[in-house]
Amino acid sequence: MKNQNPLSGYQWMVVAILALTQFTVVLDFMVMSPLGDLLMKDLQVKPYQFGIVVSSYALAAGLSGFLTAGFADRFDRKRLLVFFYSGFIVGTLFCGFSNSYEQLVLARIVTGIFGGVMSSISMAIVADLFSLNQRGRVMGFMQMGFGLSQILGIPISLYIASKSNWQMPFYMIVCLSLIMLLAITLGMKPVRSHLDKKTDHSAFHHLLTTIKNRNYRIGFMATAFMSLGGYFMMPWGSAFAVNNVGLSQNELPYLFMIVGVSTFLTMPLIGLLADKINKFQLFMSASIVMIAAVLIYVQLGQTTMFILILVNIFMMGGIMARMVPSQALTSSVPKLHDRGAFMSINSSLQQIAGGIAAIIGGKIVWQANPNAPLMNFDVLGYVVVGVIIINIYLTRRVYLYVERKAKEAA
Repeated sequence: MKNQNPLSGYQWMVVAILALTQFTVVLDFMVMSPLGDLLMKDLQVKPYQFGIVVSSYALAAGLSGFLTAGFADRFDRKRLLVFFYSGFIVGTLFCGFSNSYEQLVLARIVTGIFGGVMSSISMAIVADLFSLNQRGRVMGFMQMGFGLSQILGIPISLYIASKSNWQMPFYMIVCLSLIMLLAITLGMKPVRSHLDKKTDHSAFHHLLTTIKNRNYRIGFMATAFMSLGGYFMMPWGSAFAVNNVGLSQNELPYLFMIVGVSTFLTMPLIGLLADKINKFQLFMSASIVMIAAVLIYVQLGQTTMFILILVNIFMMGGIMARMVPSQALTSSVPKLHDRGAFMSINSSLQQIAGGIAAIIGGKIVWQANPNAPLMNFDVLGYVVVGVIIINIYLTRRVYLYVERKAKEAA
């Protein structure tokens, strides 16, 4: 079938720049977990202290998103992207310079303040430059950054860290980010169309007005529950694979890599599918797949690596196939002059919800000792299923609002 909404050459370049930029930000966040063992031994920190290192990024990112939401629609989006990406690079460089627990926590806070806003700015740019019928493909390519971080980023980072020290992966991320900063500066045009439609003179009033909008709040809730479902189990994946399923530490990079390859290959296909069929139907189908995969996953005992990889592929596929249509729908909720504020608040809630999910998950699962199996992991799975069901209801409301809005515009 001929594509009725082809992307221009410039649009493809913007997609590539945003996707690779997102790759560096995602890698910076995700690399902390696999580096945990090396980092804790080198800095001599306890597990709960390492948890503070990880959560400091999310909390700083969430707070930053709220503080910048009122100003997000008052500047050229390209300038905002350059400013926050530059801050992210500085924060990541500080992570590499850190030689103590206190320095690393401070560096992660700085990185979170700037890096946590990157996703919302990128989403606002996508919503400004691409029509609704193009966004599924664009979101699919944007999410490839997640797959790339697993295919290349995490294994390479682990290898570099094992051959030198845990700081080296952060220097690698800084080098890649500087290249992408140059690409943004030279390759992207200003994104200013939203500036012609400003209605508020007060940034704080603009923020409050965005939060008070009932239709916007439905979108926020849908995003929050999407993050809850994803982050409940993510922090415990490695511990579950080693202590419950029986994988060795040496096999973990292969697990990340193979699942990442499958995610990388399927994301563009999911994006194309999201532009050709009903987005909510795709979301619903992916949710059913994820529910089935989660229920099987949490019941796994000692089994083969093949079975674990297969279940992880279906579970990760379900997560990503829900995320693409959900983000495409959510990006259509705000009006043009509210888009930056909406995306900033949305990104903040995503970060905060992820942090809350990790805290609740830590209260549900427990270990008798560091080498013992995780207990109550099945209970965590049932909680995730409940969250997915609530998210289906909320996303349906978002879909109905977007459909009604499109009919009114027509």
